[in-house]
Amino acid sequence: MIDPIAIKLGPFAIHWYALIILAGVALAVYLASKEGPKKNISADDVTDFILIAFPLAILGARLYYVIFEWSYYRQHLNEVFAIWNGGLAIYGGLITGAIVLFVFSYYRLIKPIDFLDIAVPGVMIAQSIGRWGNFVNQEAYGKKVASLDYLPEFIRNQMYIDGSYRIPTFLYESLWNLVGFVIILVLRRRPNFFKQGEITAFYLIWYGCGRFVIEGMRTDSLMLMGLRVSQWLSAILVIAGLVFVISRRRKADVPYYQTK
Repeated sequence: MIDPIAIKLGPFAIHWYALIILAGVALAVYLASKEGPKKNISADDVTDFILIAFPLAILGARLYYVIFEWSYYRQHLNEVFAIWNGGLAIYGGLITGAIVLFVFSYYRLIKPIDFLDIAVPGVMIAQSIGRWGNFVNQEAYGKKVASLDYLPEFIRNQMYIDGSYRIPTFLYESLWNLVGFVIILVLRRRPNFFKQGEITAFYLIWYGCGRFVIEGMRTDSLMLMGLRVSQWLSAILVIAGLVFVISRRRKADVPYYQTK
């Protein structure tokens, strides 16, 4: 089992969970900063945005998780802010980040759809990296299985939880997001392939489909009306993405995603 604490300095401890998330965010900022100027969005705009959005997204991710697990946290109020133990819901962070992006874009006179298009690839790779924080914390796993012989030993050992091997759903989602990230980078280079906003729509559809399936394998999901909360949201994302693409393709005056 991997020690969740990466560095300990006296009474202070830095967890792998935090370092992994920060690594993903740093890469996302770098990628958006490189692509942003091609869409008249400066690197300073990206940096200023992340300095505002990141802490609020963490708060939103935690609030989302706590709300749907309130039956537990109402009895353990001292754990509400213990994010180093896990318990960050990605959808809560994404929703909060999207709200901040629209407000930020309004005040910076940036087209929100352009900002989303340059940010989405970074978000996807950050999610891919961030899932390894769940790996270290031994969370976001699936049902019991007899063996995991197809995986490297260090993953098998970490997925041996409560006396049984568990389906490494964190790994499936990480790889799914990595593939989606690569697809976006490849297709984005093709002239007149994506229309404005369709990179964002691709993310909604790709991530939504993968998350819907993978979430069904998990045993620690938040539930709502007999279905996993993330599956409800995933279905909404897929539908929204498809509707957006169809509507854009029906309009002849929608520009393609072009870089200068």
